Amino acid sequence: MRLLLVEDDKALSAEVAEQLERHGFAVDTVFDGVEAAFMGESEPYDAIVLDLGLPELPGLDVLKQWRSKQISTPVLILTARGAWHEKVDGFRAGADDYLSKPFHVEELLARLEALIRRSKGVAAAQIECGGLMLDEAMQRAEQVVGNKKIPVELTGIEFRLLRYMMLQPGRIFSESHLLEHVYDYDSEKESNVIEVYISRLRKKLGKERILTRRGQGYLFNPEKP
Repeated sequence: MRLLLVEDDKALSAEVAEQLERHGFAVDTVFDGVEAAFMGESEPYDAIVLDLGLPELPGLDVLKQWRSKQISTPVLILTARGAWHEKVDGFRAGADDYLSKPFHVEELLARLEALIRRSKGVAAAQIECGGLMLDEAMQRAEQVVGNKKIPVELTGIEFRLLRYMMLQPGRIFSESHLLEHVYDYDSEKESNVIEVYISRLRKKLGKERILTRRGQGYLFNPEKP
C-alpha cells in the first residue's frame, strides 16, 4: 500500500514515515499544501494522511481541491487537540477519518488499515481469502491446512504486494499498476521486479495462489487451491 503523508513538522513527519514503512507501507512525504495538492492529484495513493495546518496552502483547501477534481483517495486528517470545528469542516470537505494531535502511531496505523480495507470493500477486521489470512501486525501470511494455521514468513515487499492483491481478489493488475502501489516515488525499480516477487510468493504460497493473465497481468485467486 502506498501512502502520502502531508505534515509540515519535518521531525514528526520523519518519525511517522519510519513507523509506517516499518509496518508495510510505501510512504511519500511532502511538507506544504501546494506540493501536497500536486502529488495527491498526480500519484495513485491508497490513502493520504493530511495535516490541516500547512504552509503555502491550508490542508482544508487542499482537500477541497482534491474532491472538486473527483480525487476519491481516502483521506485521514490530523487536527489539533480539541479543535472539533476542524473535524466538522474536514468531514464536510470530504475527509474520511480524523486523528487529533498528539497521537499514538499505533492508532494511526489501525485507522489507516481500517480505512483502506473499507475503501476496497472489505468489511472484516482481517484480510482473508481462499483459505489464506494476512496477519498485518506480524506482516506474514497464514495458510489454513485442516484445522491448523501455518505461518508463512514474508519480506516487506512480498507483504505489500500480497496485501494489495488480496484486498481485491480476482482483479487483474498490470505490472505497472502494482509498481505504483507497492513502491514509493523515490524508489529505484527494476523492470522485472514485480515478476520476481510474484515468483517468490508462488514458491511460498503455491503457484495457484497468484494467476497470470497473459498480456494483462496478475490476479490473486479467490478460490482455495
